[in-house]
Amino acid sequence: MANQIARNLGAMQHDHAVAAVADHIRMFWDPRMKAKVFADGAGLSPIAAAAIEMLKQGVDPGHQTRATEFNAVDETGGSDAG
Repeated sequence: MANQIARNLGAMQHDHAVAAVADHIRMFWDPRMKAKVFADGAGLSPIAAAAIEMLKQGVDPGHQTRATEFNAVDETGGSDAG
């Protein structure tokens, strides 16, 4: 799924795409999904791998898209898992 997100955001400049993927994962992924990709990032695209590394280092990319800004206003849900 990280590769799909990276592919969708890949039209952006590289560093912005990395930050946008990290932002999406931080805001929407369930902790179990994050733990799994943090433990085994095999097969990730360069953008997805850089985003995961950013999150593993504790970097908060801030909101990069309107989708994550919307989710920040205390909406219910908030994960790709539902």
